[in-house]
Amino acid sequence: MTAVPLYRRYRLPADNMLVVALVVLVILVTAAALAPVVSPYDPLAVDFSAALSGPSADHLLGADQSGRDILSRLIYGARAGLLGPLLVVSVSTVLGALLGVVAAWCGGIVDTLLSRGMDLIFAFPALLLAIMMVSLFGPGLTAPIVAMSVAYAPYVGRLVRGVAMAEMSRPYIQAYRVQGWSGWVICVKHLVPNIAPLVLAQSAINFGYALMDLAALSFLGFGIQPPTPDWGAMINEGAGALLQGATLPALAPGIAVVITVVAFSMAGEGLADRVAQRER
Repeated sequence: MTAVPLYRRYRLPADNMLVVALVVLVILVTAAALAPVVSPYDPLAVDFSAALSGPSADHLLGADQSGRDILSRLIYGARAGLLGPLLVVSVSTVLGALLGVVAAWCGGIVDTLLSRGMDLIFAFPALLLAIMMVSLFGPGLTAPIVAMSVAYAPYVGRLVRGVAMAEMSRPYIQAYRVQGWSGWVICVKHLVPNIAPLVLAQSAINFGYALMDLAALSFLGFGIQPPTPDWGAMINEGAGALLQGATLPALAPGIAVVITVVAFSMAGEGLADRVAQRER
């Protein structure tokens, strides 16, 4: 009998991975949406008498340097942590899907120009473009979201172009063309819905990358500014507490980022596996 490798023996099936990821994401979204209700304290409330205190009945995850409740700031920080990537992924997915479908459908010089344009944008790291935009328009969410939406569009555009070209070779597309249907109608009613599940899977994975990039910007001081709760900014603020032996102010938001990114990656992989099973 052939021995089963450990990584396969203890690996969750794809469906179970997807369920676990969706449960985690539902909890995160619910906590962010109901932050005023579920947060035990005001995330901006300062209590210097509790500064850098450890976990207790009053502060389940302890308090930061200013005595602010870490759990409350984590819950409120989920709002910015999820809203920013959501906007980036939404805009980049729509823009990338539009470019990819147009490139695949039109072909020729249009395909060449759009493909080379996406390659050019793809060559610039999203984080670098975001920092350049922040240097021009100031810190916050608006400039990084615009820059990263443009930077992430080629990820979706290149995928959509390849999948759309493969889909266009199928008989049903040719049948609609023979019947005289316009390219616009064929794309909107048939081509796009058939490639949508794969695009959704890629967007879920992109969400995790966008979250990490936005958290990195806040950590560097280019994103959301303190004292507004944000996971990246909280890690930066908690870095000084490490020298005083307090790990939770930096560790807790770091763990929140890791859990969220892993959950979105698992969700994306689970959706991609389902698409692959459907194709088989």
